[in-house]
Amino acid sequence: MISVSPSLVLHKSPTFSFFLNTSIRQNPTCRFTVRSSFSSSLQQVEKSSSSSESRDLVPELQSPAPLPAIKASKRVVLVRHGQSTWNEEGRIQGSSNFSVLTKKGEAQAETSGQMLIDDAFDVCFTSPLERSKRTAEIIWGNRGEEMITEFDLREIDLYSFQGLLKHEGKAKFGAAFRQWQVDAANFNIDGHYPVRELWDRARTCWTKILEHEGRSVLVVAHNAVNQALVATAIGLGTEYFRVLLQSNCGVSVLDFTPRIEGGSPFICLNRLNQTPNSPVAAGSSGGRKTGKRIILVCHGSTQTDAEAGNPFSGDQTMNMLGVIQSQKTAELLLDMNVSSIVSSRKKASVETAIAISRVQEAADCLGADCVPRYVEMKQTENLDDSSVISPLRPGWLNGFEDIVLSAVWDQSEEAWQYLLKELASESESERVVVVVGDPAINIALMGHCLNLTKDWMGSFHLDAGSISVVDFPDGPAGRGVIRCINYTAHLGRWSIPITRSTVDDEMF
Repeated sequence: MISVSPSLVLHKSPTFSFFLNTSIRQNPTCRFTVRSSFSSSLQQVEKSSSSSESRDLVPELQSPAPLPAIKASKRVVLVRHGQSTWNEEGRIQGSSNFSVLTKKGEAQAETSGQMLIDDAFDVCFTSPLERSKRTAEIIWGNRGEEMITEFDLREIDLYSFQGLLKHEGKAKFGAAFRQWQVDAANFNIDGHYPVRELWDRARTCWTKILEHEGRSVLVVAHNAVNQALVATAIGLGTEYFRVLLQSNCGVSVLDFTPRIEGGSPFICLNRLNQTPNSPVAAGSSGGRKTGKRIILVCHGSTQTDAEAGNPFSGDQTMNMLGVIQSQKTAELLLDMNVSSIVSSRKKASVETAIAISRVQEAADCLGADCVPRYVEMKQTENLDDSSVISPLRPGWLNGFEDIVLSAVWDQSEEAWQYLLKELASESESERVVVVVGDPAINIALMGHCLNLTKDWMGSFHLDAGSISVVDFPDGPAGRGVIRCINYTAHLGRWSIPITRSTVDDEMF
């Protein structure tokens, strides 16, 4: 179950600057550009034939275009449609409306519907395309609330590409098809820049969604448009296309919290791409095969996490819930051939790492040869976190002083570089590194992967026992593709609820 009752996040002392100092150092090994911090969206690209339209999109800081102010907290759940006939055929769909759900796609929608069955939505926005409308109908079930068909939620417009098999597109369009694969932000076809147009549409959609009075909102749409919705909400530009994965019927959750002073709300990506199937199953990332992967695991709950009067995590062992969570995580990773486990030196992290290691080694004994396989375990102080409280609510990091976040950020940068070296192995075409640490450190690691700054840390949320998966189709020197964030479906009844009950927020 995914609860969608929005929760209030109190941002008592936000310390973030809303425009980024251009002197901030960037990661030289990453192809991303640091974007303006906490911008709700980026400056729109003019849809004209001016010289700015004909130029390549130059990576640079852009003025924020704030989202509408809201009076009460709001939760938006995004779902991509189930597998379609053209997905199955490998045909480029774009915004065409000729494909329908396969039997597998309908089954995926049923599973996502079960994930959301106990959740109360005020409204459902859906794409007008049949594959998404059918997915929405299956998930919506017998609910009597309003369903709104929104034209701007259609899939990306791909013009002459639409309807072609991928090998046909490559043969017919050559260099243009190659640019679509490797530089989508600058991809031009039939006089259009599809990804730029999509980002503009996503901002328009957010205005309509946030201006609706509903506080629990379901949005059922498509791969590319859902990527654009996530990216524009947290202020990422078109160069992040294909970086935030959206699988068939994957569920992503965003929390919007009003500011006391008004203006664009605080925004937190509560989770990304919680799928009906396992997030660590073999497959591609954004259509590309990958052999290098980092799995970020948050250690199980500790005794202190359950003590409301003492928010500081300290160095505690796991409580019974944490032990169960760590075991469930170990079972989820059972079929993964884990190369090494790197953990914090803290007790809860070490205990979680040991649980994963034991299941990995026992799993190898189930084979015909019954030869135990040793999984290398390492600890590093750079994954320790002694300064940040346990995650209580989405956006919990927004209330911390800059000096605290800076310490965590700088420490995690060293950890990230260490992990990339750990992942790099010329002798192994496939290598999986499991990282066990505190939620704050793991959030910071994802920020480094995306080449962001510490100002983005409040834009993400992780629960105890969750996993987040980063794939590297081009190896550790290339950009990471985020396969999922804050995945907790494997925890079942022992998962920490995504939200708490809505509290009185009349002050807004």
